[in-house]
Amino acid sequence: MSRKWLQQEGPSWIHQNIITPEQFQRILACYPEQKRAIGLIPILGSILVGLGILSFVAANWQQIPDVIRLLIIGITMTGFYTAGEMFRRRNQENLGTGLIGLGLLTFGAGIVLIGQMFHLQAYGVTSFIVWGSVGVLLTYLIKSRYLFLLSLLIFSGLQWYNTTEFHHFSFAAFAIMAAGLGYYWLKRPDTLLAWCLAASITVQSILLVTVHEWPFSWFFIPVWLLYSVMDWSKERKSVYPFQAIPLVAAFVHNLVIVLFYTDRHDSTFLQDLAAQPFWFSLALVAIFALSLAGKHRHRRLSSSPDWLLALPFFYLPQGADAAYLLVLFAFSLYLLWRGYAEEWAVKINLGTLLFLASTMAAYGKLAWNFMDKSIFFILGGIILLSLSWFLNRRKKQFLIEHREDQEEKPHE
Repeated sequence: MSRKWLQQEGPSWIHQNIITPEQFQRILACYPEQKRAIGLIPILGSILVGLGILSFVAANWQQIPDVIRLLIIGITMTGFYTAGEMFRRRNQENLGTGLIGLGLLTFGAGIVLIGQMFHLQAYGVTSFIVWGSVGVLLTYLIKSRYLFLLSLLIFSGLQWYNTTEFHHFSFAAFAIMAAGLGYYWLKRPDTLLAWCLAASITVQSILLVTVHEWPFSWFFIPVWLLYSVMDWSKERKSVYPFQAIPLVAAFVHNLVIVLFYTDRHDSTFLQDLAAQPFWFSLALVAIFALSLAGKHRHRRLSSSPDWLLALPFFYLPQGADAAYLLVLFAFSLYLLWRGYAEEWAVKINLGTLLFLASTMAAYGKLAWNFMDKSIFFILGGIILLSLSWFLNRRKKQFLIEHREDQEEKPHE
């Protein structure tokens, strides 16, 4: 619950005689206003200072003896950690956390610099896994969103580096990131952290499939598994990013097929996309059963149509693009309906965006080959603007009607 949300909803509670103005002010007092912009200044300032120091040292690095280099790395890292903890104890949390983050960055820079100093050859990302693990440990000790995001960035970066440079996927790094940061989020749910962690897991799933040169459809097994596990959570809105990211990924995948699918008998298409039917279908059915069991347990079977996006129409002998296009429209309209029914702005906005994307995909698929390109773009723009205006107008009307219904209920 945030102060901003309370300020928006509080007046309607007072109007409905749920609480008095005095009670509303007392509730607000329990949620003091957070000066986020001001709080970011110490973190940004500490980052700039640290970058300045590191760039100065790097410019003169070759002229510094090895022993002095090691002392500089050790003293700089220790200094950042010590100063950060000192400021934290003086109740300057943002500045202290920023300095501790610089200590973590200095630790990683030290790993690289020491390797260069002694001409060490790296054939893996073990040292970077240690760096990321230290970040996870600091996240637990300091309990900071900033350190959480910094650790997540380290793990995501090392996985990218590992796949591009060494053509390997580090399951150890993925497990440490998912377990360490996932458990931290579980104990301290946060929407921003959920979005970032879900996005990182999804991107790393793509890297896993790519580096092993598996058919791309295998990418959806870990992604839908993440979706299904979250169905077992009692909370709904706090875990929604972990399900929204897989749904968007599946939607984009289906959208690409609609736009670029041409010949089902193309061997390259089969090799790059379609996994072995038996094992892929078996895995997908097992994950679907896990998801349904979780939805049934928490009485959320109404969200089962999400699985429309998982239907493997790429196995059809023909007409896969048409089938996926129908699925895109059905899912986006379903998401809009659920958003209005649940009065959930995230679903309404996402459903609107996906419906517009589906409409433009259908328009492009049908009109691109036979229509003059200038007319194509003009009409496409008009359709897009018209639909956007209509959906936004419908959204405003719904919110007004809902507010009026809420105001009439106390008088009935």
